[in-house]
Amino acid sequence: MFEYSIDGKDRPKTLILRGRLDALSSAEIQKVFDQLIQAGERTILVDFAEVNYISSAGLRLLLFVQKQLMTVGGELLLFGLASQALEVFRISGLGKLIHIASTREELMSLAHEAGHSKAIETNVGEIAIEYIRLPAGRGSLVTVGSQGPLSLAEYTERDVVSVKPADVEFGCGLGTAGEFYPDYKDLFGESMIIRRSLFFYPAVKRPQVDFMMASEGDAHLTYKFFNGFGFSGPYKFLLSFQGKDGPVELSSLAKALFEISDANLIGICLLAESKGIWGMRLKQVPIAANRPQNGKDIFHPENFPNWMDFPVEPTDANHIIAGVGIAVRQRDLLRTAIQSYIAEGNAFHIHAGVFERGPLSKMAKDFESEATRVIRELKPFKVQHLLGQSRFGSGLIGIVELQES
Repeated sequence: MFEYSIDGKDRPKTLILRGRLDALSSAEIQKVFDQLIQAGERTILVDFAEVNYISSAGLRLLLFVQKQLMTVGGELLLFGLASQALEVFRISGLGKLIHIASTREELMSLAHEAGHSKAIETNVGEIAIEYIRLPAGRGSLVTVGSQGPLSLAEYTERDVVSVKPADVEFGCGLGTAGEFYPDYKDLFGESMIIRRSLFFYPAVKRPQVDFMMASEGDAHLTYKFFNGFGFSGPYKFLLSFQGKDGPVELSSLAKALFEISDANLIGICLLAESKGIWGMRLKQVPIAANRPQNGKDIFHPENFPNWMDFPVEPTDANHIIAGVGIAVRQRDLLRTAIQSYIAEGNAFHIHAGVFERGPLSKMAKDFESEATRVIRELKPFKVQHLLGQSRFGSGLIGIVELQES
């Protein structure tokens, strides 16, 4: 016989177990842990006072959950174990990997330490933000290629710009990878450069994300772009965010960042847990060979359905999102070349990769380690241009304040 309940009156929440934690009950309790983690819990207390038996299968489950939480800056904390259960933990060695105490009160100091951050706390509207200010100067922004040939699908080999990862740490645009134009001309698509590595989503019928991992020392590697922008520079702010009463819309989040930074233009590296993404992408590569036969541009109502994959509802809830882009306080203060990448009435341009499902740390100080983990360990499924309706449960952001000229 196995039962459970969740006490959510105080934070962190307490999972109360009753009966046997064994091979028969492990699958059920695994789903409960998954639900708590997906709901944003990172430190979870477990009350073992009414657990009368725990097998090796139960121990394996707890170890798996502990590793999952520690990866994102969280922790599993146990209390109320009977002497027999404590002996099982001692013999298995698991007691050295999970904090165990007699009562919930003894664990609260550990829970506070596990969730503690040196970040400054603030609220911007309905968004709770914690941020760390770093002693950094401003980074540099460059534009790549031209958007001129896009609307009439007039790109040719002459429009290709080679971008060295050593020169651009972050960026997005219409890009691909390859050495010879005939081999890669049909593989351009929504792309992003994140920490010098390229992720691109070819505009073909059955696209798959392709990527090139790079480092600052890769002198011979180049990426190919028809258009886009890139930026490099140190982070001025690292922050974590979470909606106070529900998911956060991207448009609101972008606006909130200017309550933290006083710059007019910022570069953004975003890691977030999706609660529904609104994203769009090209369905064909806008090269001259694919030019619309009716002579109208690709955004004309007659051509738009054949050229753009445009959302009718949000997708990819609970996936990890890694995105790169720029946001602006006052668009009319930007140079014309930069303005062209931010639509009239909009305040940002962000491309993002949709990665496999899973949790993220909620601590601003973990931003860089989480960025490395996501792009190097998680599987990407698509890269899209994000729309303002996209929603996130929580996330981390690195902000680079940029020169405007």
